[in-house]
Amino acid sequence: MDVRAIFIDMDGTLLTANNSISKRNAEAIYKIINQGIKVFLATGRQYEITAPYHQALGLQTPMICLNGASIHDGRTGNPIQIKPIMLDKERFHQFTGENPCHVLIHTSDGLYSNQMNEEMYEWTREGRVPPRYIGNLRKANYKYALKYDIRTGSSNPSLSKCFTKEGDIIHWKDGFEIVAHGVSKWSAIKTLLRVYGIKQTEIVTIGDGPNDIQMLRHAGTGVAMANAAPKVKEAADFVTGHHEKDGLADFIEEYLVNSYAI
Repeated sequence: MDVRAIFIDMDGTLLTANNSISKRNAEAIYKIINQGIKVFLATGRQYEITAPYHQALGLQTPMICLNGASIHDGRTGNPIQIKPIMLDKERFHQFTGENPCHVLIHTSDGLYSNQMNEEMYEWTREGRVPPRYIGNLRKANYKYALKYDIRTGSSNPSLSKCFTKEGDIIHWKDGFEIVAHGVSKWSAIKTLLRVYGIKQTEIVTIGDGPNDIQMLRHAGTGVAMANAAPKVKEAADFVTGHHEKDGLADFIEEYLVNSYAI
């Protein structure tokens, strides 16, 4: 398998449930880096809680964050590309006020939310950067929103359709996310492929979520985790092991270690 780069999702792929990188996954990544294969992280996470893992692996490649809404320099962390989404804020706040939900607004200058929860406390611990604002979002002075995350407790296609004219929707079991039209991990990957002069056929993508479907479907080789939903697996060329059992390392060791990068 001639591969020049691999793009790796984080939650449910690189990381275990307790947000750690197993020793075996890390060692597998080091092996292919030493072979000359470039390793990139491609995640729905914001930069602050991506960077610590990027640094732990010793990576210097750009980071794809917020499902492709931002790309950050691998050395400085500075954004090298952002794709804001423009929603009608008044209509959005009316909608979220009428439908009980946890709202997270990921912006170019930090995280804004209507409430704190355990997940956000964990994010603060990981990234050492607290949310920029917690409270009534009508009163929040934010701009350059990159991703809206609406947690309703269940999948709500009937609610998310209210925003399809303004952005692209990613559905999750507990709600949905809104990003600008055309924004995805795959669109960000294409940007980096042009920068590095790498062909679409020369990359591997690996992930487990609905936000990974495009990159799995369009990459030279798409790999889904065993813990992925059926529709995610259908978009992939391979299905590897579970993220709690080093499924990432399973694939790398079998198909990429000792292969020859072009």
